[in-house]
Amino acid sequence: MKFNILLLNGPNLNLLGTREKKLYGDINLKTLIFNLKKKASQANTNLIDFQSNAEHQLIEKIHSSKKLNIQYILFNPGAFAHTSIALRDALLAVQIPFFEIHITNIFSREEFRTHSWISDISNGVITGFGIDGYLWALKTAIKILKNKN
Repeated sequence: MKFNILLLNGPNLNLLGTREKKLYGDINLKTLIFNLKKKASQANTNLIDFQSNAEHQLIEKIHSSKKLNIQYILFNPGAFAHTSIALRDALLAVQIPFFEIHITNIFSREEFRTHSWISDISNGVITGFGIDGYLWALKTAIKILKNKN
């Protein structure tokens, strides 16, 4: 069986590779996604990716997940983690399991970043491990999906 996983990236993640390299590293989003899709393909998994700086576009992509037969969501909401109850509601509405991913450790940064509106409804939070967190989330989601079938 082939699995469908949705990778969502929120605001400013389009600037990976050029943005605050000490915090976010020097690999750009295109390269990150290419590498993740390669790993997904090796595991018979279709990785669909979407990045937006607009909250409503992320919400619409989450809403369309059911129609796309998405079985797991990997989501780096960026700063929306700390501000968006609307994204929380969208994730609750579709009832698709998801991991929350953050490149930096949100708990060791500014105080306003220490609270996420989606962490408590996620199946797990990966924070502070750089872009490796994406790979860990992907591998774990695939493992969970394989164990279900």
